[in-house]
Amino acid sequence: MSSLFSELPVWGIALAIFAMRVLDVTLGTMRTISVVHGHTRLAVVLGFIEICVWLTAVSEAVVRVGETPLLILAFAGGFATGNAVGIMVERKLALGSCVVRMISRNGHDVAVAISGIGRMVTTFAGTSDAGDRSLVYALCPRRMLPNLLSAAEAVDPEVYYAVERFAETGFLTPVVQPTGWRATFKKK
Repeated sequence: MSSLFSELPVWGIALAIFAMRVLDVTLGTMRTISVVHGHTRLAVVLGFIEICVWLTAVSEAVVRVGETPLLILAFAGGFATGNAVGIMVERKLALGSCVVRMISRNGHDVAVAISGIGRMVTTFAGTSDAGDRSLVYALCPRRMLPNLLSAAEAVDPEVYYAVERFAETGFLTPVVQPTGWRATFKKK
């Protein structure tokens, strides 16, 4: 039985399988993120390429696995490395939006400083055991997050913040569905 890489030495085949697995798992991560963000066409293209690469890697590993266990290690190592590479690529692309919640002594000044960076900034007055504080909520694209945090820290170096990634933008109206015995009596 002939394989696609039959002319390569075993270590070359192992390296090719490793590289193909890194590529297909990275593409799988990007495809999943594309689906979550509603980029259907991109997800279809990425899925097609991902499966072509995966099928090539699997067929090479299965055809030649009897020669050396090195191919099993290359296949598994490529999968594991592909996960890490996919996460790094996703962080670099920084797709989606995020909500940043900040607690500051200078909430109004922080809000003014970041209002040009975030799409929406809202402040709330608050009190803590250390005195008056402001809660500042900001919505921004994830790729703009470092700029937003730098602007906030320039105004208040002691600002405390928490970031929620992948927040959807827009206004949602919650729908409360009755449950249990209430569901039976509330139908009209």
